[in-house]
Amino acid sequence: MKTPFDNVPLFDGHCDTLLRLNGNLFRNSLHVDLERASVFSPYAQFFAIFHPSDAVFDSAYKSFLFETKKAGQQLELCLNAENAAHTALKGAAAAFLSVEGAHVLGCDEENLLHAHSLGVRSIALTWNNASVISGTCVEDSNRGLSEKGRSFVFKCEELGIIIDVSHLSDPGFWDVYEISSAPFIASHSNSRAVFKHPRNISDEMFKAICEKGGTAGINLYSAFLGQRPDISTIIAHIEHWLELDGAGHIALGCDFDGCEELPENFTGIESLMNLYEAMISKNYPEQLVRDVFYNNLMRVVSNICGM
Repeated sequence: MKTPFDNVPLFDGHCDTLLRLNGNLFRNSLHVDLERASVFSPYAQFFAIFHPSDAVFDSAYKSFLFETKKAGQQLELCLNAENAAHTALKGAAAAFLSVEGAHVLGCDEENLLHAHSLGVRSIALTWNNASVISGTCVEDSNRGLSEKGRSFVFKCEELGIIIDVSHLSDPGFWDVYEISSAPFIASHSNSRAVFKHPRNISDEMFKAICEKGGTAGINLYSAFLGQRPDISTIIAHIEHWLELDGAGHIALGCDFDGCEELPENFTGIESLMNLYEAMISKNYPEQLVRDVFYNNLMRVVSNICGM
């Protein structure tokens, strides 16, 4: 695939491709495959291990290893920013592992330690279903972190696992903000001020993420962007956060293969090149665009997971 830009980087903070994958990670009919992602260089991706209700980490991890083996030298599991840099030099995609919802680990710290030993470097404390950890943005939404949830956060920080607050209840978010001593992220959440939805974050939340040194990742699920969204809608969310002095804290968390509908003229990961081109054409500084597409999230990985 050809592009008018050279070496456009991409670090996408969230996809559910592993959940839907039943074939080939190199070429498939899903939103993400390595062939279409090859227009970006370097390319890094947080692949989420997820199930709506069950603790399925080990089986999902084995599936990931199987796909990694099939991908050969085109994809490497990375544990930190240095791994990603070396992987990029070899022309391969950098795969980072995340867990979407502590319930996938049985909300158990021993399982968290096990997951970390196998390469998990980010965890969303909840998905939409409430758990012993916390309420969520859609279920038991007035409940924040339990004592077990607070202990889970502390354990993540001790291990060097990035805390992800997407899907978390508002009280849970503010509990994380209160107790955390490290940057945390909202891997795939948009601006609630631009489009009011409980899955999006308020301006106050975004400012809190900035204060902690974290990032918020633009989610391409149409239901979280606005009515009949297109590229201009995506840019509106980015622009609003820029107006809040958040240039160093905006990232991408597209929710590919986890969303039912993408914006107009978006078909998958390759369509992000259109967003890059649109931002450049609107005279956003190229360094800012590259920061949104890659550098901001990689900075968090470097800070939490190591160089």
